[in-house]
Amino acid sequence: MYTPAHFRADDETTADFLASVRAADLVTVTDEGLVATFLPMLFDPERGAQGAMVGHVARNNDQWRRPPTGEALVIAHAPDSYISPSWYPSKAEHGRVVPTWNYAVAHVYGDLVVHDDVEWLDQHVRRLTERHESPRDEPWDVSDAPDRYVAGQLRAIVGVEVLINRVEMKVKMSQNRSEADVDGVVDGLTRDGLTQVANLVDRSRR
Repeated sequence: MYTPAHFRADDETTADFLASVRAADLVTVTDEGLVATFLPMLFDPERGAQGAMVGHVARNNDQWRRPPTGEALVIAHAPDSYISPSWYPSKAEHGRVVPTWNYAVAHVYGDLVVHDDVEWLDQHVRRLTERHESPRDEPWDVSDAPDRYVAGQLRAIVGVEVLINRVEMKVKMSQNRSEADVDGVVDGLTRDGLTQVANLVDRSRR
């Protein structure tokens, strides 16, 4: 991934970002060509030497049956947004400004492992559910559903795990702009209701 030095994320930022991932694209290269699936995923820092991205696909999705010819790729995104040059104070000073896009993305490369195992899947689904339900006042639990129903649902999915070999992460959040321009971007995004991106820009100040 093309990443200028001022947009390259450090190890701490990358680790924090991976821990926050809720869903991502799993991309594999097979003998028949590229295959991609968007799916819920969790980062497990204790799997393998560098951690793993863990998820599941529908059994009828044959990506898990098609062995990759090399590494798998997981692509995870943070909230992103168009950036208007009208938000920059420097527009009034010299006019040498153009639109751009702010975003953060991680490319996670690793070896794909398939888990066609009910016990593994049961543990994974419970972890995934707890991740998303725990903030709720009345969180749903897997045990709330009938056992036979849960068993049938588990037979309909297959686990996928990418054991991480390397991570490339780019955070492009106006770090190449002046402090005044960054203030303008934060204000503009906030006025447009894009507070998540505004907060990312604010936290990315150098």
